[in-house]
Amino acid sequence: MNNNRLRLKLRKKKKFSKVIIIVIILAFICSFLFLVYFDKKIEPLLMSYAESETKKLTTLVINKTITRQVASDNLSTDELFTVVKNDNDEIQLIDFNSVTINKLLSIITNLVQINLKAIEDGNIDMLELPEKTLDEYDRDLLEEGIICEIPMGSIMGISLLSNLGPKIPLRLNLIGDVVTGIETDVREYGINNALLEVGINVTIESRINLPFLSEKISVSTTVPIAIKVIQGKIPDIYTNGFKVNTGISD
Repeated sequence: MNNNRLRLKLRKKKKFSKVIIIVIILAFICSFLFLVYFDKKIEPLLMSYAESETKKLTTLVINKTITRQVASDNLSTDELFTVVKNDNDEIQLIDFNSVTINKLLSIITNLVQINLKAIEDGNIDMLELPEKTLDEYDRDLLEEGIICEIPMGSIMGISLLSNLGPKIPLRLNLIGDVVTGIETDVREYGINNALLEVGINVTIESRINLPFLSEKISVSTTVPIAIKVIQGKIPDIYTNGFKVNTGISD
């Protein structure tokens, strides 16, 4: 009897061991299939969502930085450029005030860098932005250097899991130069008039950081700062090429 019981116990142990091995193998296969599915289906959607959120925040910071600085400097359009006319009162040249423009671009370049680095490091109190600029973002997350948390349910299109599923933290890392420049557009406006539009373009290189995922992106946006109607025909020559960068290395 004792031998039979012992044999029975050994058989049960062997069966249990086989079940454990089968479960481990199935778990491994399921994990592998999930990783393949994640790589082909979810990763592109996740990165697209993260890129959209990163560009949204970066563009907001750039826009608010420029409008705040231009407003605080109280610059008039006449301080930004000069119009040279001939004896017939025709426009010959539109030229920018290089001293004023370079000073403005340098300040904006540095402020954009400071603000983005402050967000990257979670130093929200160091931001040089108008009040309520980041009201739609979670301050507690920003203080941890997290732009937002991406709900996995939203990525997979499962509405029931949009608030219940796991959330993936999104971080921003500034890795390249902050390059600023002046962009101009001169075109006909009415009869014998020229419409001059001046904008500041900012381009940055940054990295999207997600758990197990990372990707470089470039964000470029132009914010108009001055519009002026000038009497006279559109000139053949006008300056359009000021650029300033911070010299950040990767």
